[in-house]
Amino acid sequence: MSGDADGFDPVVFLERAVPVASNDDVAAMRDLLVETLEAEGVDPTVDDAGNTVASKGAAEPTTHLVLNTHIDTVSPHVPYERDEGVIRGRGSCDAKGPLAALLAAFFAVDPGPDSRVTLAVTPDEELLSTGAAALDLDGDMYIVGEPTGLDVCTAAKGRFEGTVSLSGVAAHAAEPQSGVNAVDALAPVLDALRSFDDDREVHPELGPATLTPTMVDGGANSNQVPADCRLVVDRRSVPPETADGFREELRSTLRAAVSDGVSDDVSIDFALTERPTPFLEAFATDPDHELVTTLAAASRDAGGRADVRPFTAATEASYFSPAPVVVFGPGHLADDEGAVAHADREYVRTDDVRVAAAALRAAVAALAA
Repeated sequence: MSGDADGFDPVVFLERAVPVASNDDVAAMRDLLVETLEAEGVDPTVDDAGNTVASKGAAEPTTHLVLNTHIDTVSPHVPYERDEGVIRGRGSCDAKGPLAALLAAFFAVDPGPDSRVTLAVTPDEELLSTGAAALDLDGDMYIVGEPTGLDVCTAAKGRFEGTVSLSGVAAHAAEPQSGVNAVDALAPVLDALRSFDDDREVHPELGPATLTPTMVDGGANSNQVPADCRLVVDRRSVPPETADGFREELRSTLRAAVSDGVSDDVSIDFALTERPTPFLEAFATDPDHELVTTLAAASRDAGGRADVRPFTAATEASYFSPAPVVVFGPGHLADDEGAVAHADREYVRTDDVRVAAAALRAAVAALAA
């Protein structure tokens, strides 16, 4: 296989990649990726975090463009099927289809004398993003491969998760006034969650942030005033909110609400869920940036719809912000019939893979000229 656009066929690669299970272990899929890179004359490295990284161009560039996506998938593995014009199976659109298109662009590009293009493929996007958190590439621009229907996505909400903990005093349910009911304190907590964003500005691209109670647990016996109660909340953030800023603001808001609504005898705290990597925070790239306009024009010229819009799921793109970053690729998170990515009916259209590859080849060549 040659390194030019005609030598690497992204659909042939995808036909090989989708049957390779990468839900529980990405080793076999990473081996295929490394083998494909080496066959095209590229010498990749696999770092301690499991990232597969390869670069072309200047050692000290004035423009460094990074192409990123992931090789892991969610469970369970869905077997490969091929219909005319459609590839089905786990990873077909999330994100082996985008990977195939990015590879086509990476193999085709010949960076200018002051430019560098890096391919960085991560192993753990669907869980904790341990690979992306370990990347230190110092890119000037990033294209992240995800199923966007060939649209150019310039922004995405972040996702934080945490637990509200309420503590009171246990007592016999026949004498409730002798205790402090932690479950009772949920009423002002829920009211405070509903009104938390009332005075917050709506983001012009992403819309309003959301704060949703998702799980609750409290009490030990049915005839006892509960001493403890825990409420898990899901936060979908918008810029400029950070995880730490959200934690502190929600903590102070809830403490004031419980003190006003119940009594000072109930103690309350809020903590973000512990994880070994940073939460995926919200990001937004200027829609007029060269990265956006170049890729949108290339997608349109190749036959894509090329709308510029937000992405509807949290992604590792947030780790690369505030550098300009966009999300782009073939396939859809959902279609008119329901969920596609992460669903048993996951698929991608081969024509869309080829359009994405053509768009990326053109955009990467222009950005790294």
